[in-house]
Amino acid sequence: MAEKVLVTGGAGYIGSHCVLELIEAGYQPVVVDNFSNAVKGGGDVPESISRIERILDTSIEFHELDLLDRPGLEKLFKKHSFSAVMHFAGLKAVGESVEQPLRYYRVNLTASLNLLEVMQAHRVHNLVFSSSATVYGDPQHLPINEQHPVGGCTNPYGKTKYFIEEMIKDHCKAEKVAIGRRNCLSVFGNDYDTLDGTGVRDYIHVVDLAKGHIAALKKLKDDCGCKAYNLGTGQGYSVLQMVKAVEKASGRKISYKIAPRREGDIASCYADPRLAEKELGWKAEFGLERMCEDLWRWQSMNPTGFSNGTAS
Repeated sequence: MAEKVLVTGGAGYIGSHCVLELIEAGYQPVVVDNFSNAVKGGGDVPESISRIERILDTSIEFHELDLLDRPGLEKLFKKHSFSAVMHFAGLKAVGESVEQPLRYYRVNLTASLNLLEVMQAHRVHNLVFSSSATVYGDPQHLPINEQHPVGGCTNPYGKTKYFIEEMIKDHCKAEKVAIGRRNCLSVFGNDYDTLDGTGVRDYIHVVDLAKGHIAALKKLKDDCGCKAYNLGTGQGYSVLQMVKAVEKASGRKISYKIAPRREGDIASCYADPRLAEKELGWKAEFGLERMCEDLWRWQSMNPTGFSNGTAS
């Protein structure tokens, strides 16, 4: 019988891709989401999950659940025997976190604490936590490897991810055992110390990212303890390089304006993914051109995202 894996935030962008990869890898995902960043399809099921069901001709168990709802979470764990949890749920916008720090601390930290405590109560010890490069703060060196210091976060969102990582580490120690919709694109800052003055990031194809999470899930079978792996391409691209790549993929000119720097942002951040390749057997397959081609293809077919209900 297929192992059951709970996927929190499984209706979101990264989570839903991981749900698809889980099914293709032979797992049985159970998805929970509170629709804070997802669109309802038919029958109160997220549109993203409905599309996966149609693509794979399968059914996926879904529960509308907020992780702040501790009794609801307890009920779910009593119903199922999970072999592992993949945790994607949480608020995730850097700029918004600067404006609403208390909301980010309450939602992200309390939800994760509830999850860890319920997992402990039901003896579920395997967890893949989808963190963020924001935990490294303003990088001391590039590319960033797993030995880079963490905790020098420049925004509340990053701090919540860092705090959750620390909660997981301490818990492990205690247990003894990771499209036309805008007139103009805003580019936040063009005076950074980068090749063209705009921020540099490690853009990654969502399918590569999803497969990296599945590789991490499989690694748990090795009783590896609490480990961090950087998932990335190892190549940084600037915002303007990304704009040009999307222009090439779409055949359209993208209008943009230079806006002031966004509070909490840093100049450059990209990963050293060699440890993931060595220990997980994972490596990003798709480059920037393929990312933009697939992004544009999906966006062209879904101009308003999942809300239009069109086929993917």
